[in-house]
Amino acid sequence: MSPEQQNISPVHDRHIALGAKMADFSGWQMPIEYAGVKAEHTAVRERVGIFDVSHLGKALVRGPGAKDFVNSCFTNDLNRIEPGRAQYTMCCNERGGVVDDLIAYLKSDDEVFLIPNAANNAEVVRLLTEAAPDGIEVINQHTTYGVIAVQGTKSDEVLTALGLPVGHDYMTYVETDWEGQPVIVCRTGYTGERGYELLPAWAATGELWDALVMAMKPHDGAPAGLGARDTLRTEMGYALHGNELSTEITPVMARAGWAVGWKKDTFWGKEALEAEREAKSTRISWGLDVTGRGIPRAGCEVKDAGGAVIGTVTSGTFSPTLGKGVALALLDRSAAEGDDVVIDVRGRDVTAQVKKPPFVEVGVRE
Repeated sequence: MSPEQQNISPVHDRHIALGAKMADFSGWQMPIEYAGVKAEHTAVRERVGIFDVSHLGKALVRGPGAKDFVNSCFTNDLNRIEPGRAQYTMCCNERGGVVDDLIAYLKSDDEVFLIPNAANNAEVVRLLTEAAPDGIEVINQHTTYGVIAVQGTKSDEVLTALGLPVGHDYMTYVETDWEGQPVIVCRTGYTGERGYELLPAWAATGELWDALVMAMKPHDGAPAGLGARDTLRTEMGYALHGNELSTEITPVMARAGWAVGWKKDTFWGKEALEAEREAKSTRISWGLDVTGRGIPRAGCEVKDAGGAVIGTVTSGTFSPTLGKGVALALLDRSAAEGDDVVIDVRGRDVTAQVKKPPFVEVGVRE
């Protein structure tokens, strides 16, 4: 596969045929929207939508003691789960900054499958490879699998129409086949709605996409782009690497301490994160429920009632569900839920209230 092809999804031709607006995302040409972000967002919240997220990274760590090795590197504790389950975790640097947040799928004590973010896949593979002891193999599988997310209240019906397994618990997965091709069916997602992420072989991804498009038609489903994916995750308060998490923004700052195995003997960045957790001096993540007229964007300053700058917006968008602006921000420890604040949106003050996300209530774990 040539370098040019590596940056094109296996569903690329389908996106073009559907008239998708395409844009560069982490070096990949991906669909931002088809019929419009609001329509696609609403389809997921009310019915069902499908997303091509094949740009996401994939890697396999295997060999005797692979689970223990990965556990010694990443923040969360793989001993909390058993084979057949998935876990959100983070790869940190020595300062506690987040190199990437990712999903680890525990296959066995000797095999762990990883889905990093697209832009960070190579770096995660590099760091693991450099740290791996003899006998542990780290394999970059970025273009071995495609990824299609099926999200929404009708997601079970769509998968059932294709003969794929449904109903397994949140953060579990099933390895099965479809039309003679292997596919992994994961009860995961990034929208807050009930849903699944399907991992077919790269070459079979287009055929599975076509079948899903047909299967969701009776439910008035819609293909959805990364624009709707972003509005959906922001409504839930889900972190996006590069915004709410980065090499400068730690799990403590992002309120992601729940994904840290604090009692583990070791993981990358442990000492720095323990010191930061104890000091309680860094800014931390909050939601901002906009009460004025305006849409905050990343980088906007946040001021308290007295006009003092107390933080910065990390993500901001128009919420199609609520019909107004919502944002995530890093704020000083002096901020508290219910506080009235002002966001500087291109020189204009927009009022908001500090809130702990999510901004909308959905059935993510149903």
